[in-house]
Amino acid sequence: MMKASDLLNHTAQILHDRGAVYGDAKSNLGDTAARWSATIGHKITPEQVCLCMIDLKLARLKASPRHIDSIQDIAGYVALLGELITE
Repeated sequence: MMKASDLLNHTAQILHDRGAVYGDAKSNLGDTAARWSATIGHKITPEQVCLCMIDLKLARLKASPRHIDSIQDIAGYVALLGELITE
């Protein structure tokens, strides 16, 4: 069994590792929001990107509720959302 603090520590490491590969998360979320805005035809915010990605991961958990990667991804998107709304 994974403790909550272990999950959050591992998620923090994932965020760090992904930042090294993809660059600054806030910038990447902004780029994603711009692309989604162009695709959908109305403005999407970086915060909405986080919320939609959380929804995607929740939908995947419905099919596979013990998939730890989706749970860690949700924790990561929640953390990024927290950064965005507290700027």
